[in-house]
Amino acid sequence: MRRYLVKRLFAGLLTVFIILTVNFIIIKIAPGNPIKTLMGKEHDNPELRSALEEKYGLDEPLSVQYLVYLKLVFSGDLGTSIIYNRPVSNMISEGLKPTLLLVLGSTFFSLLIGTGSGVIAARREGSLFDMIFSGFAYLFNAIPSFWLGLMLIILFAVKLKWLPAYGMTDVRIPVAGFGYLMQVVRHMILPMVTLILIQIPNYFRVTKSSILQVKDEDYIMTLRATGMDERMIFNKYILKNALLPVITLIGISMAYMITGVALTEIVFAWPGTGRMIVNAVSQRDYPVLMGIYLFASIVTAFVMLAMDIIYCVLDPRIRY
Repeated sequence: MRRYLVKRLFAGLLTVFIILTVNFIIIKIAPGNPIKTLMGKEHDNPELRSALEEKYGLDEPLSVQYLVYLKLVFSGDLGTSIIYNRPVSNMISEGLKPTLLLVLGSTFFSLLIGTGSGVIAARREGSLFDMIFSGFAYLFNAIPSFWLGLMLIILFAVKLKWLPAYGMTDVRIPVAGFGYLMQVVRHMILPMVTLILIQIPNYFRVTKSSILQVKDEDYIMTLRATGMDERMIFNKYILKNALLPVITLIGISMAYMITGVALTEIVFAWPGTGRMIVNAVSQRDYPVLMGIYLFASIVTAFVMLAMDIIYCVLDPRIRY
C-alpha cells in the first residue's frame, strides 16, 4: 500500500512539473504581450517599452525567465500581476472561494442525483423511469453550458423575475450576516443549476452502464445460483464494484470544474477564477495565467491521488 501511494505521489508531482513547464512555454510564445496592454495600442514609446520589459524581466531569454519563475514557485511566490500590480496568490485566493462554492455544490448535487437515478434506472432497465432519465441524459449532455445558462436567465430572471441574473450579491443592497448569506444563495441558484444539469448525465450514464456490466459477471451468477438474497447481492457486490468508475468520474469532474466553469461564470458574471482566466488571456497577464494553471494542476493531482486512495480501499487488488 505504501509503495503504491509513493509511486502515485511521485507521478502526481512529475505531472505538475511537466504541466508547469509546458504552460510556461506556451504562454510565453503566444502572440501578444502585457506591455502593449499597459501602454495602450495607440502608444508605442520604445524607451517606456524597454523600461517595462526590464522591470518585469521580459527582456531576458526564455530560459532565464523560466529559471526565475521556478525559483519563485519553489519559494512559495506565484509572482505579481503585470496588469493589476497585485500578488497573484491573493488574486487566486479571492477568485477561488466563489469558484469552489459553485464547483463543490454542483458536484455534490449532480453526484447525488445522477448516481441515484442511474442505480434506479439500472435496477429497472426498460421502465418508464429508465427511458425518461436516459432521454434527459442524452438531451443535457448535448447542450452547451453557456446556452443553458442563458435560457435559465431568460426564463427565471427576465420572464418570471424569480431570481437574480448576474453577480454574487446585490451591490445596491449592502447587507451583512444572514442577509448576505441569503443574497449569495439566491445569486448562486441559476449558475449552480446550470452546472448540475450539465453534470448529471455523466454520472447517470456511467453508473447505469457499470451496474449493468457488473450484473452479468460470472461471480454474480454464481452468487445467485447459491440462493443468496438479491438485495444482498446488489448492495454488497454489484453496487460496490460498479461505483469504482464513478469515483474516477468524480476526480475528473472536480479537476475539470476548477477551470471549466469559465463560460458559466462569464454568463452569470460570477466573480471566480473562470472570469479571471479569460481576463488574463485577453490582457496577456503571464503571472496570473501561470499561477492559475499551476494551482489547477496541483488540485488535479491531489484529487486524483485521493481517488486512487479510495480505489485501494474499495478494491485491494489495485494496490498490487
